[in-house]
Amino acid sequence: MAEISINGVRRTEFGKGASRRARREGQVPAVIYGHGEKPSHINLPARELGVALKTSNVLLDIVVDGKTELTLPKSIVRHPIKLTIDHIDLVIVRRGEKVTVAVPVHTSGEHDRDGILEHVNHTIEVETEATSIPSFFELDLTGLAAGLSLYAGDVKLPAGVVLISDPKMIVVHLSERSTAVEEVAVVAPAADAAAAAPAADAEKKDA
Repeated sequence: MAEISINGVRRTEFGKGASRRARREGQVPAVIYGHGEKPSHINLPARELGVALKTSNVLLDIVVDGKTELTLPKSIVRHPIKLTIDHIDLVIVRRGEKVTVAVPVHTSGEHDRDGILEHVNHTIEVETEATSIPSFFELDLTGLAAGLSLYAGDVKLPAGVVLISDPKMIVVHLSERSTAVEEVAVVAPAADAAAAAPAADAEKKDA
């Protein structure tokens, strides 16, 4: 799994005004907490943080005043329109420690083309070592027939990873294509032909 180091600066000003100034200067207000440590209020470079967070469940080595804390993003607040990061909470983790995280599920393989694939849940919760969090899991759809589903319990997990989500939680469902659309498509041409026939007869009479 990815582990990225970012240098932070301890905050000396607090409040909404200070946070807005920090954002204008390309910084993101952040809080680090956990393991009985006193919460630490810092600013992080927005660009570096944004790049790091493109990786799912990335571990961040936050360096402040020469001290490094291994952290996991816990809560991210984004601007409602710009979607830039307004604030982030980081929880301290230790190497070898077990954590519960949501991991994305990607799909592969060919399913029945007569069905429409619905992604009901995009992630599943698992327990794993903090430094061994998978970036994603792969769910094989090969042979999945229309009308059937695959569940959290169908996702193959690597050794040391324990499923926390309900095994019966639906991850994907292959719904059957509605016959209503097909019926409309068939009836419409027939209706057009029926309407065209009287019109053609009328033209012949006029002639």
